Amino acid sequence: MKYLLFFSIIIFSATSLEAQVKNNQIETSEFEVTGVCKMCKKRIENAALQKGVKFAKWNKETQILKVVYKTKDIDEMAIHKAIAEVGHDTEKVKATDKKYKKLPKCCRYRDGVEVH
Repeated sequence: MKYLLFFSIIIFSATSLEAQVKNNQIETSEFEVTGVCKMCKKRIENAALQKGVKFAKWNKETQILKVVYKTKDIDEMAIHKAIAEVGHDTEKVKATDKKYKKLPKCCRYRDGVEVH
């Protein structure tokens, strides 16, 4: 009986530990974010750096943002939404026209601005 109780405790502890590890995973994701310049880069990366995001780097030439984040604190969609809130379109969330128009005129990528 003691062995059965001891064995049950060990199994329960291992299962609990595995669940904690899964909830604290580090994910890396890359997705498209539209912008044109260093000001856009700064805005995009700052918007992406929400609680739980450990790294955010946007490449102007490729239009790709790379993020590393803790899945227990944030998910990828929340990062997309945060970036759209500052006026930049991502591959999953388009910024509202109101947010887009708050960008400096030289950063309005929808208007055909390429680089400044």
